[in-house]
Amino acid sequence: MKETRRSFLWKALATGATLLVPGRAQGRTVRIGYSISKTGPYATGAGITTLPNYRLWVEEVNATGGLKLATGPTRVAVVEYDDRSTPEEAIRNIERLIVQDRVDFVLPPWGTAMNLAVAPVFARHGYPQLGVANLSEKTPELVRRWPSYFSFLGLPSQYAEALALLLRNLAAAGRIGRRVAVVHTDDEFGLELSNAFRRAAQKEGLELVYFQSYPQGFSDFVSLLNAVKGRNPDAFVAFSYPAETLAFPEAAAVVGFNPAVFFLGVGTAFPVFRQRYGTRAEGVMGLGGVVPNQAWRNYLERHKAGTGQEPDRWASQVTYASLQALRGAIEKLGKVDRFQIVRLLRQETFDTILGPLKLEGNIFRGNWLIGQWQDGEFVAVMPERPGAASPRVPKPAWNR
Repeated sequence: MKETRRSFLWKALATGATLLVPGRAQGRTVRIGYSISKTGPYATGAGITTLPNYRLWVEEVNATGGLKLATGPTRVAVVEYDDRSTPEEAIRNIERLIVQDRVDFVLPPWGTAMNLAVAPVFARHGYPQLGVANLSEKTPELVRRWPSYFSFLGLPSQYAEALALLLRNLAAAGRIGRRVAVVHTDDEFGLELSNAFRRAAQKEGLELVYFQSYPQGFSDFVSLLNAVKGRNPDAFVAFSYPAETLAFPEAAAVVGFNPAVFFLGVGTAFPVFRQRYGTRAEGVMGLGGVVPNQAWRNYLERHKAGTGQEPDRWASQVTYASLQALRGAIEKLGKVDRFQIVRLLRQETFDTILGPLKLEGNIFRGNWLIGQWQDGEFVAVMPERPGAASPRVPKPAWNR
């Protein structure tokens, strides 16, 4: 099969080669680099949420002639490395991008642990870190220490509190009981979300009948869910990563565990979740969600056309919006001045596919927090504001 020029160029990036869009003079470019997990356990999330949007944004910027600087339209060139899902490799790669490749901007890796690991490198060199695939309650503290650190997904407590409020409201309406079982991956992401949810659940009068972590690489979900099932919860909550998220429904069907609310973490919003489970995905809840309006549909079609795959229904559009904010800051300033661009990112409101985007204390707090698969789309159900769908409870049986 004949290889397209686009696929050839993106394959070349695997070696760290610089991408220049063909058919144009190779004059002044804005060089953007990133270290991303193309192999290892984080590759699934990075390959669905982060990397396609980085590539899509570069192609769309260059298709319009490039970034509009005071000196004229300036095209974007890219340097890309594989961090192999290890913080040590990510740190080395980002140091290399900054010190050896001398890129103008660095885009962040995928995952909470990875973003926290590389944050000191971004800060030491004065590069804005547009963190999207990271959730940490430490973010306000990190922002005080490193003013160039940004969080576009918000805080774990926002998601935990929204979920606890949703369960409280369902219980108050008599649609479910108040018994909740919680499991979580034993890393920074799982610990922060589960602890935030424990506090929120207590505040909302929920009863935690099971609360347990599991290690990375864990696979015996049948035994785990058998133990959970024995506690007879009304709602099951897993703060999980994609591989675990994809495994939980299958294990639940095996043991006949079908609580009224079945909530999973990262990966529920991925198109692969719907592809794997089909109609059995109906009613499953998770992080994120979309409002299927015209802005979403336009982005969905451009993403499919530009990358050959669908975006996820949580952090994909936020990732793209973060790049729109970066472009807005660069073009408003009219030049590459990282200190001033950090200032603009902290102060300005940007027009994005999410609508007006304003970072408050370097944190975007306007995300959709909880979603649910309904009629083949992962729609937002929390927070309760215009555009949110009504949650459908109880979840249908797995074998329907």
